[in-house]
Amino acid sequence: MRLSLKRTEAGGRYAQATAVDRDTPWRQAEWCAVDLELTGLQRSDEIIAIGAVPIRDGALILGEAMYSLARPENPPKHASILVHKLRSVDLREAPPLDDAIDQLLETLSGRVPVFHTAMVERAFLGKELRRRRLRLPEDVDTEVLGRLWLRRRDGVTPGGLPLARLAAVLGQPGEDPHHALGDALTTAKAFIALASHLDAETPQTVGSLQAAERELDAGKIRRFGPG
Repeated sequence: MRLSLKRTEAGGRYAQATAVDRDTPWRQAEWCAVDLELTGLQRSDEIIAIGAVPIRDGALILGEAMYSLARPENPPKHASILVHKLRSVDLREAPPLDDAIDQLLETLSGRVPVFHTAMVERAFLGKELRRRRLRLPEDVDTEVLGRLWLRRRDGVTPGGLPLARLAAVLGQPGEDPHHALGDALTTAKAFIALASHLDAETPQTVGSLQAAERELDAGKIRRFGPG
């Protein structure tokens, strides 16, 4: 009963947090870079670790970062262990996923989510939030921002942009890869750099950064469509 009440309170605070206005200049908004480690990419796979790093005033708020393992219902696959180095024995005493989601909701509340290659987090986090009758806010994808920035800088849009490559292009040291907190920190640093680069060209707002994917797709249509 105590866990159920805690879960209700965490979800309630998250649901009641004021949405960030799309016209807010990006440095005046609060953001939260989030990364998940998974047992795989199939619908039946599970979240086994969550990392989140808040951003305020265009700077990392490391004192409010969160990291949690999550005990899966099924043991991780061999391929997953090779990537994330998380074995069944490492996850045996981990909290259940619902507890890890509670921590994430506390950290994410009132902040705009930032993901890298957002379709993965959208799918897995979206499913968990729907179980609680909550919605994932509109996010910003650093892979999209990076590809948009490179198109503006070089005139060429890369087909894909892995997180480690993006960090290298930005001249940033990569944090511990395939670790949820390490990747969340790398994503947060990349976001600050990319938002700053784009803002130097045109003042950026929450809405303009959220709309980057549509701008990138529109560029493809202009380039390859009839004209």
